[in-house]
Amino acid sequence: MAHDGPESSTSYESLRGNPLRYESAEISPRSTRQHSRTNSRIGRSFEQLNENSPLLSPQHAQDDESFLQRETVSLNALEFQEVEEAEESKSVWYLFLLTLSIGGLQIAWSVELSNGSPYLLSLGMSKSLLAFVWIAGPLSGTLVQPYVGIKSDNCRLSWGKRKPFMIAGAAATIVSLMALAWTREIIRGFLGIFGADPESQGVKVTCIVFAIAFVYILDFAINTIQAAIRAFIVDNAPTHQQEDANAMAGRITGFGNILGYLSGYVNLPKLVPWLGNTQFKVLCVIAAIAMSSTVAISTLYIRERDPRLEGPPSDEKGGVLSFFAQVFTSMKRLPPQVRKVCEVQFFNWIGWFPFLFYITTYIGQLHVNPYFEANPNLTPVEIDEAWENATRVGTFALLIFAITSFSSNMILPFIILPTYQAPQPVRVTHNRPSTPRTPGTPGTMSQSLSSFFPPAVSPQSHSHISHILSACQIPWLTLRRAWLLSHILFAGCMFSTFFITTTVAATILVGFVGLAWALSLWAPFALISAEISKRDAARRARNAGRPNHEELDNLANEKGEDQAGVILGLHNVAIASPQIIATLVSSLIFKLSQRDRGVAGDDSVGWVLRFGGLAALVAAYMTSRVGEEAQGKQKGSGEEDDYAVV
Repeated sequence: MAHDGPESSTSYESLRGNPLRYESAEISPRSTRQHSRTNSRIGRSFEQLNENSPLLSPQHAQDDESFLQRETVSLNALEFQEVEEAEESKSVWYLFLLTLSIGGLQIAWSVELSNGSPYLLSLGMSKSLLAFVWIAGPLSGTLVQPYVGIKSDNCRLSWGKRKPFMIAGAAATIVSLMALAWTREIIRGFLGIFGADPESQGVKVTCIVFAIAFVYILDFAINTIQAAIRAFIVDNAPTHQQEDANAMAGRITGFGNILGYLSGYVNLPKLVPWLGNTQFKVLCVIAAIAMSSTVAISTLYIRERDPRLEGPPSDEKGGVLSFFAQVFTSMKRLPPQVRKVCEVQFFNWIGWFPFLFYITTYIGQLHVNPYFEANPNLTPVEIDEAWENATRVGTFALLIFAITSFSSNMILPFIILPTYQAPQPVRVTHNRPSTPRTPGTPGTMSQSLSSFFPPAVSPQSHSHISHILSACQIPWLTLRRAWLLSHILFAGCMFSTFFITTTVAATILVGFVGLAWALSLWAPFALISAEISKRDAARRARNAGRPNHEELDNLANEKGEDQAGVILGLHNVAIASPQIIATLVSSLIFKLSQRDRGVAGDDSVGWVLRFGGLAALVAAYMTSRVGEEAQGKQKGSGEEDDYAVV
């Protein structure tokens, strides 16, 4: 928060180097009586671990002593945000509330993806125009998320960097869903004022144009809130729990998918007619309620650090060209680990895009093949009915896919070796006891169940459950290796389409792919988030003038992007841009091998899926080049025991 005029004589650099000077420069001194109580308040601040302060730097006992000697410095309500405390593990409940908003986002995505196409076709839109409409997804992901990431990194509002974009994105998403669902009523009502016939061609064309506009607005709004939520999770979870936080996000996403697919089997207008007279209207209302409630809970419960303490934002220049220049500059400055993960994601999503969009068609084709062979002269109406039944069969396979993915997200964190271990408590002398670990806030997800039996309450149960959960972990199975194996599994499933001829076998295949999907929703975000969090901790420790670990000193001195918003935005570019490539390649394959809609034996979708399998093999090779933490660093050395190394 920059100041103009004579009051801005204290530089931001000096404030960043000493957060206490920041406070005394910004806030008027308190009374002498308040100053006399400073020492005791500071002492208590070191003994209390604030669960809303996620990335905290190491402390030495001698730093505490020198810190306590500053009796003339006043502390305000932001003292816990201004003082670097020892990092504490967050509870499972905290991680759940932190990631809850991504569940509302997923429900909105599910409504658009599962019901958007039938709804737009019901407005009279052609399939060729529909393909143009759905390019909005990867296009908005490529452009919006880096922009939102850069803007949120430079946001200096006192109530957080990410929350303004989460709230604005949620509001725009809700408005877009409502406008899209009631397109006919809005256009007919407005044009009816001027005497237009509701069934005229002009009204229908206007409805289509209006719907297309709000599909693009909806995609841009969803990408805005998605970029903010992902950065919000990174900012507010400790380094050693980034994997846990992203695993929790994957679980919530999977649960949202299950609800979305189940809704296709329920006649919602019959159950809740007051929410709308069509399936799409009711789903949009439910998505709006889910979005608003989950975002409200996450933003109210989780407190972000005051971004004003990070110093002034980077120099910005307005304009489209300067934005793209900044994006390309940020790409060049990506940390090596993040760059490698983005390279994996580029090929990974070339493989996933055909599967996610065409697997229902593939299973449907297997379902109708025997019927088309036995009845070669079907009418268009009979062909449409056959494909409608086939689509339900494909939707059931996707339900199995969602259940498998959700189950994998529940189980995998307990058997995969965590990349980062929880830090040891800070050792403090001078007649003050060290801060105890909170039994209810486990360091890793594999310890979550044991937290229900705290050592002080039930030592035997805690020890027994901890031993069992530790035994569940596979020593060699790190998150990076599990992600590599998931690429191989996905490729094998795609190549097995050469031999699959029944819908039952195809449904089983889709179920196995759910395991690979669970890791795709978890591993890349966890690896990137941990790298961002570690660098952010090093930078903040250096700016505060605190002694640090040698490895983190090196990270703090490296030149590169370390802000969550811009890094996650560029990561999404690596996800969205290959979808455009996959679309073009799939279109070429369809043009070369597609048969008529009512003809049996069309294997064009199978070839598209096999193309995705080839891309997955490249992704597996790229994953082998991704680095991972050494085992010695995970467990800590004697030097690390003296510091709260993240």
